[in-house]
Amino acid sequence: MKPIEEIKPLLESPKKVVITMHQKPDADAMGSSLAMYHYLIQKGHQVTVISPTNFPDFLKWMPGANDVIDYESSIDRATQALEGIDLLFCLDFNALYRTKNLAPHLEKLDCTKILIDHHLEPQPSFDYGVSDTKASSTAQLVYETIYKLGDEQYINLEIAECIYAGTVTDTGSFRFASTSAAVHRMVADLMERGLKHEVIHQAIYDNFLENRLRFLGHSLLNRMEVFYEYNTAMLAIPYSDLKRFDLQTGDTEGLVNFLLSIQGIKMAALIIDRNSEVKLSFRSKGNFDVNTFARKYFDGGGHFNASGGRSTDSLEKTVDRFVKAVEENEDLLQ
Repeated sequence: MKPIEEIKPLLESPKKVVITMHQKPDADAMGSSLAMYHYLIQKGHQVTVISPTNFPDFLKWMPGANDVIDYESSIDRATQALEGIDLLFCLDFNALYRTKNLAPHLEKLDCTKILIDHHLEPQPSFDYGVSDTKASSTAQLVYETIYKLGDEQYINLEIAECIYAGTVTDTGSFRFASTSAAVHRMVADLMERGLKHEVIHQAIYDNFLENRLRFLGHSLLNRMEVFYEYNTAMLAIPYSDLKRFDLQTGDTEGLVNFLLSIQGIKMAALIIDRNSEVKLSFRSKGNFDVNTFARKYFDGGGHFNASGGRSTDSLEKTVDRFVKAVEENEDLLQ
């Protein structure tokens, strides 16, 4: 994979471009993609953003979100947008299978593929790109890419808002270890360009329906288990809870982080029965590697302190597997 700055000649004349992200995109995936969209539009390119699946309502305020194609609900439109493209930008994922049903179409494309991502172990599927696991977010890498290309004058308010949204969420509101001095300098630059950070925070964190708050209370009261002997906490959510509280995409976002606020807890797990499969989210403090944990036990991966996995077993069997895996890692969790 050639360095990202070497795409500069490719952007000097108008191109047909598609930007895509991982399934069930979060604020970083959507924010980085839309930031790149607004940048490339200003450069005179024909740009389409495709999400492999639907995305949370609390991200739909983002400038450009209304133009994003949801592949699952608009397959024909998305497939047509992919025809004859010159460049494919893959943001916030590094393995094509993470685009779910969109993946077979991407694999067949005969175009230049460009990666911008911060997850571990990228697949050798890309021609150009940046893969920096120390970066706070893919949004930060988009910001840095624009600077590397000498195009910082294009960073307008729309781009600033999208980059900030991706960064504030992936850093846990700037509390995670990935929040470097460079991140704070970037935010200062964005604010000097007109960013109103409090508006973005309200749009992301203060924009839910009452049922989500009731679901949070129910989950913490009735679904939480704490294994103090392993410094681990877990939330196991049955599908019936999702239906009872009429949860929508994104409503469980951030729930796992509540568990890390318990004194002494080093690893937190959110295990949700999605009916078609069981999804797992892992978070950790300090030196426990949940990326390796997710890869070893639950066909997943991600970052050192934040990762995810999946299981085709029932929720009960998946919980049993998780508890056994925790027991096997007792020494590392002390």
